[in-house]
Order: sequence, then C-alpha cells, then structure tokens
Amino acid sequence: MIKAIINISLKAGVLDSQGKAVHHALDSLHFKDVNDVRVGKQIILQLNTDDKTQAMIDVRKMCEELLANTVIEDYSVELV
Repeated sequence: MIKAIINISLKAGVLDSQGKAVHHALDSLHFKDVNDVRVGKQIILQLNTDDKTQAMIDVRKMCEELLANTVIEDYSVELV
C-alpha cells in the first residue's frame, strides 16, 4: 500500500484572496512579522498498490484531470 501526499498551491502571480484575508487577520492579531500568506490544499490518497512508478503516473494523471486546476495551480506529489 502506498500513500500519496499531494500539495496544491496557486501559481506565482495568481491573486490569493484567501491568503490576503489570512494575512490581514494575522496582522489584526498583532503578528507583524508575517510578510505574505499563500493558502493551498493537501490531498492524501491511500493506493492499493506497491508499484511506485505506476502510482506516480496515476496520481499525476489524477491531478491533471481532476484534483488540480493546472491553469492557475501547481502541485507536487510525494509517495510514502
């Protein structure tokens, strides 16, 4: 069994309104040393295979077709 950890974030240059809201909230709570905030998401999949090569191919295909909006988002995959 393989666990796939997928981290998805907005591409550089794409406005992150949720990140701006979190940054503003942190500033309101007097956390003045925070320079910028970007908010992303993490998806964890349990795969019924021991073939890491095929798992990586499959997970990347899942990201390209469904899990990430590759027009505005980047993703990374870690298999453990």
